[in-house]
Amino acid sequence: MESNTYKNKIGAFFRGIARAVSDNDTDYTNVRLRKALWMLSIPMVLEVIMESVFGVVDIFFVSKLGADAVATVGVTESLLTVIYAISLGLGMGTTALISRRIGEKHAEQARHVAFQAILTGMVISVFIAIPGWIFARDILMLMGGSARMVQQYSGYTSILIGSNLVIMLLFIINAIFRSAGDASMAMRVLWISNIINLILDPLLIFGYGPVPAMGIEGAAIATTIGRGTGVCYQLYLLCCGKGRIRLKSEHMKPDLRVIGQLIRLSLGGIGQNIIATSSWIVLMRIVSVFGSTVLAGYTIAIRVMVFALFPSWGISNAAATLVGQNLGAGKSDRAEKAVWAAGWVNMAGLGAIGLVFTFIPHLFIRFFTREPEIIMAGAQALRIISYGFVLYGLSMVLLNAINGAGDTITPTKLNFVCFWLIEIPLAWLLALYFDLAARGVFLSIVIAESMLCLLALWWFRKGKWKLKKV
Repeated sequence: MESNTYKNKIGAFFRGIARAVSDNDTDYTNVRLRKALWMLSIPMVLEVIMESVFGVVDIFFVSKLGADAVATVGVTESLLTVIYAISLGLGMGTTALISRRIGEKHAEQARHVAFQAILTGMVISVFIAIPGWIFARDILMLMGGSARMVQQYSGYTSILIGSNLVIMLLFIINAIFRSAGDASMAMRVLWISNIINLILDPLLIFGYGPVPAMGIEGAAIATTIGRGTGVCYQLYLLCCGKGRIRLKSEHMKPDLRVIGQLIRLSLGGIGQNIIATSSWIVLMRIVSVFGSTVLAGYTIAIRVMVFALFPSWGISNAAATLVGQNLGAGKSDRAEKAVWAAGWVNMAGLGAIGLVFTFIPHLFIRFFTREPEIIMAGAQALRIISYGFVLYGLSMVLLNAINGAGDTITPTKLNFVCFWLIEIPLAWLLALYFDLAARGVFLSIVIAESMLCLLALWWFRKGKWKLKKV
């Protein structure tokens, strides 16, 4: 009897996963809260894992080319964080508007907003691509790159920044799917993109048969083709799919009023992400003072850490969608309960990962490189940064929930205080003034992120986010 009960529970577990990753028409404002969080979180976690795989795959293959190549990827990635910041900011504004319209049962208005978000992202990407393509060498030089990085590897930077349109659309359109409750669509897009990138990366970097070896530029081309294919699939789903958001010709007309509303909401999201991610650029610049080996180790550690954190972003995104839809349905208490449920799950998961990184960080760094000095530097970074994982988990949920409610200004202010007034000055003081070297930078990250969590918790408990109108 006990054996049958155990088998039934296992069967129910896997049936739940299968339902979560398949298209469904669940009304997330009415089903049990635990089920709603589960149904949204599973595909969102799988989606963000796939997004992080892009960077991990690139580092894995590029690491065979040496420390300067890895450092180039790290510096370029720190520059791309500005593009990610804009994309995520637009995604936040899109999520707030579409999830609220879905909760209000105004599907046509949600579709109209979706097109305006895509149009806005396309226009912005042009203004980033042109200078990024032309001034890649100058940018690498400004970031403290070595002569070899500037002369031989700047093509990687040119290609990725020049093709930022695919990054922009990938983030924005997936935000459309998630906020409407079609999280499984966003997940499938990233799976397809990553499979293509995984195949093309070694092929284009090292060459095979008639395909010439392109080195680090091959990694950039592979990633761009993978993401571009994902965007084509997204557009197919939007125009011909069976999701809640299906665009028709009548939706594809510029609406300056909606674009203005979207930009106003997104400015806070863009601001908070630029503040947060640009601080990583400054930290990267400080770490570069200690040489390419330390910079390469730090780059690998950040990639490993991001891979661990991205599933938590999936849970946080689920909380944001539930907040928006339930506020739209007039259920503010249910929205708050969803945030606490997601917060506890995130803290437990990241706390466990943090323990693993604390005791065996070398294992994860060694996966990417066999150079002892890089392993030592990367392990030190990973161990120290992981000390704050429990608080990172809670702050991600709280800030995403506030954004999902349409209040994108408060997280911007909190990010500015913690990252620019605390983290950067502290990193400089600890690393250069108190001679803690790169270790001082890593400690500043833990301190700043912990302060961000405590401030976000204080604001969330005040409850003003429930009254935000969008």
